[in-house]
Amino acid sequence: MSLSTILRQLPKALSSLIPAALLASNTVLGGSPATCSNPQLSCQNTTAVADTCCFNAPGGQLLQTQFWDTNPPTGPSDHWTVHGLWPDHCDGTFDQYCDPNRQYTNISAIISAAGQTDLLNYMNTYWKDYQGNDESFWEHEWGKHGTCISTLEPGCYSNYAPQEEVVDYFQKTVDLFKTLDSYAFLSAAGIVPSTTTTYTSADILAALAKPRGVQVAIQCRSSALDEIWYFYDVRGSVQTGTFVPTNPGKTALKVFVCMQLTCSDGAKSNCPATGVKYLPKGTTGTPPSTTLSTATTASPSPTTTTTPGSPFSGKGTLPVTTSGKIDGCIISGGTWYTTGTCATFTAAVSGSGFTLASSKGKCAVSNNILTCSSAVTAPTVFSTSNGKLVYNGSSTFYSSSVPTGSTQASVSVTQQATTLTIGWTSA
Repeated sequence: MSLSTILRQLPKALSSLIPAALLASNTVLGGSPATCSNPQLSCQNTTAVADTCCFNAPGGQLLQTQFWDTNPPTGPSDHWTVHGLWPDHCDGTFDQYCDPNRQYTNISAIISAAGQTDLLNYMNTYWKDYQGNDESFWEHEWGKHGTCISTLEPGCYSNYAPQEEVVDYFQKTVDLFKTLDSYAFLSAAGIVPSTTTTYTSADILAALAKPRGVQVAIQCRSSALDEIWYFYDVRGSVQTGTFVPTNPGKTALKVFVCMQLTCSDGAKSNCPATGVKYLPKGTTGTPPSTTLSTATTASPSPTTTTTPGSPFSGKGTLPVTTSGKIDGCIISGGTWYTTGTCATFTAAVSGSGFTLASSKGKCAVSNNILTCSSAVTAPTVFSTSNGKLVYNGSSTFYSSSVPTGSTQASVSVTQQATTLTIGWTSA
C-alpha cells in the first residue's frame, strides 16, 4: 500500500475511534476539502482520473431530486420539497449504501454541532418526509447516497473533523435546490396545480428544461406528477466544484426501481404522454374526468381524456416506498427486495376489492406476513387508497429492516422497526 493511500485512509480510521460524546459536542472544528487544480468535468473525461477527491467517480452524474407530496402534503403549498442528491454512474446505474461505518443516525445533531442552524431550519421546512419522520428520511438519503460520493470521503479533507462531510452533503443539496424553483418553472409555462386540469408530459418537460437548457426526468404515481430529477456533471469536488447542468444519463432504461442486480435511475420519465395530473397539495388524488391543458409551452391544444383505470388492475409490479422514497419492490414470494428484478403480479377483482397473484401462486396475509405461494387456497382481498395497497383499512406495512444486497425482508402487518407502503405500477 502506498504512503498516499495510507494517509488518505487514516482520517477515516481515526474517526471510528473517537467517542460518540465528542462527536455530539456543540463545536466541530472542520478541516478543508481537497484543493483541486484544473479539475476535469465528470462524465466527460476520455481517460481515467485517479484523484477521486477532485473528480466524482464512479458516481459522476449528480441528480438533485425533488418531491411534490399532496396527500399527506409536505412543505409550502407553492413549493416543491427536497428529495436528495444522488451520485449516479454516467450510464445511469448507481451504487448505494457504500460505507456501513458512516450510516449515521444523528443528522440533526451533526448539523447543529457544526453550527449550521440556518441549514437545519431550512431542511425542517423544505426537506420533509411525507410520514413526518424527517430525521429518518435524512439518515436514509445520507446513508444510501451521500456515502457513495467519492469527493466526500473523509480522506479528501485536510485536518478532517469527524462527520463534517455530512454537513457538506446536506449544504450542497440545499444550495442546489434553492436554484431550482420547480413551482416557478412550471407556473411560467401556465402549468399550475389543479384538480380539473391535466397536462402532457412534453409540456411539463419543456417547461422544466427551458431555464437550464437541458432535459430533466419526471416521475408520476397514478398519473399524478410527484417527482423531478435534475442532472449535473461536476467539475471538481461536490464541496467546491462547479455543477454543470446536463441531460439525463445515457442509458435507455425507463424506471428507477432496481430492475437488475445493478440499480438504474435511467434516462426516461415514467409519466403518461397525456393526462398528467398536477394536483394541489392536500388533495386526495381523485382523477378528473375532463381535462383542459392551459400550458403555454409548445402551443398545446385542449384535450379531453377518459378517467384512468384504478390502480391494482390487470398486471403490474408492487414498488415499495419507505422513508419517502421508492426502494425496491415486492417479489414473487411476497418478500421485499431492493436489488433484484420486480415480479409481475395479477390483480383480479373480488367483491369490493381485489386479490393478487404472482408466478408463485395466490397472495395472502398469513400469520401477519404477506405470502404468495401455491399453498395459498384463500387469497386475501385487498383494497386501495391513494394508489397504495390497503389491508384491513391500513396502507402501512412493516419490516424488521430495509433489505440490502441479496437479502429479502418479510413484509408484516404488525408493527416493526421499518414502515413501508406498497404501490402499483402497471406492466
